[in-house]
Amino acid sequence: MPDKTFKQYDNAIAACRNVFMAKMSDYGTAWRILRTSSITDQIYIKASRIRSIEEKGESKVNEGIRSEFIGMINYSVMALFQLELGAAEEPHMDSEHVGSKYDLFIAMARSLMSDKNHDYGEAWRQMRISSLTDIILMKLLRIKQIEDNKGLTIISEGLDANYLDIINYSAFALIMLDQNIS
Repeated sequence: MPDKTFKQYDNAIAACRNVFMAKMSDYGTAWRILRTSSITDQIYIKASRIRSIEEKGESKVNEGIRSEFIGMINYSVMALFQLELGAAEEPHMDSEHVGSKYDLFIAMARSLMSDKNHDYGEAWRQMRISSLTDIILMKLLRIKQIEDNKGLTIISEGLDANYLDIINYSAFALIMLDQNIS
């Protein structure tokens, strides 16, 4: 896989991490109180907004789709936290610990991206951002079904794999937006 992809991916993720850590300075880790299903719904709202803007061709709220893809990455990281730790009654976590866990979850997503890019030959570069949005929405419907099944699957990947995929598809969209590809 070209080094270009790693560099673009890392740049996109760095922007997401900066937003995540800045918001943590403002709000702390209040999100730790959320159940994973609530985080799934937050990601769904963001993906649905992107699709609505794509279909309508305009946004009445002064935030474009780029911030929504960043939000989906960061909420997916939050979901991975919650899958590992569970919802907390006392949500406070040390920012240094949160930052290192963020990096760990992103490293997992990056490794998965590398493996899939190897096998698929970076096919995502030929896709439309709207297709990435649709795939993310499909992943979210899968997550909701798995959550409704109490986390049990027969043959399918688990919740964590779907959140990792959402991180990667969102990162691909950010890369494409940075290159002005639609």
